[in-house]
Amino acid sequence: MLIAQISDLHIPRKNTKTYGIAPMAENLVLCIDHINQHLPKPHLVLVTGDITSTGQAEEFNHAANLLNRFEMPFYVIPGNHDDRDILRSTFGKQACPVESEGKIDYVIEDSDLRLIALDSTLPGSPGGEITEAQASWLDARLNEKPTQPTMIFMHHPPIKCDVLETDVDGFIGKELLGSVISKHHHVEKIICGHIHVPINTSWNDTVISTAPSMGMQLVLDLTLKRESEFVLEAPAYHLHYWTPDKNLITHAIVVKPVDGPYLFEEQDVIRSQQPYTLFYP
Repeated sequence: MLIAQISDLHIPRKNTKTYGIAPMAENLVLCIDHINQHLPKPHLVLVTGDITSTGQAEEFNHAANLLNRFEMPFYVIPGNHDDRDILRSTFGKQACPVESEGKIDYVIEDSDLRLIALDSTLPGSPGGEITEAQASWLDARLNEKPTQPTMIFMHHPPIKCDVLETDVDGFIGKELLGSVISKHHHVEKIICGHIHVPINTSWNDTVISTAPSMGMQLVLDLTLKRESEFVLEAPAYHLHYWTPDKNLITHAIVVKPVDGPYLFEEQDVIRSQQPYTLFYP
């Protein structure tokens, strides 16, 4: 099973740039076209929040029109820049298959790797939150299939990542979430966004990873002294590959022109006859 993850799209109103400078809509189109051209195509795409720049309906409509370019199913969860209710009404149950009001939590079944969406947003705050009700709901869902490998996707990583602004944002209920995760050893990974920097770390006997943004990458400052800054880079995304022998492997993909491919030969540089793409059995 092959799953693409895109995050932190920050799509503005049509014909505008995010913060007046970042071409996020154009970047998203490049990324979608890149994903559509993979051989084989990913089975589905997970969009892990901050779909819009300011959460307005006009931005959601613009984002939805762009995301509909995908040639495979996609699923969405909100980030702190999004409005939960507008997201739900814009995308409907096809991309947001939640049955109840309030938090957008749901399960994607019918595959070897079970997928659980958690809504980590707290309206009015940039930080994350998992409530007691959500922790109980997650525990019940994980108990339903205690031997099936599972991946959780959410916007906020429930840890400090040495990124000053998002560390200050905080995460309410991370201990609640950790207590649930530590009981269920079939949780292969928790994938997130939010910090605009790709990281991987261990946590409560599982792995947390964050995806890069759609081109607004945060300046990495491990001194934690600089103001929050971003640079404009090529859009990037993650490919999560659940292998036939039940390993979960994550590839980081940058969407930009490349020179090659070339074969590894000592005497001469020989251009490969194979096109440059990614192949999976």
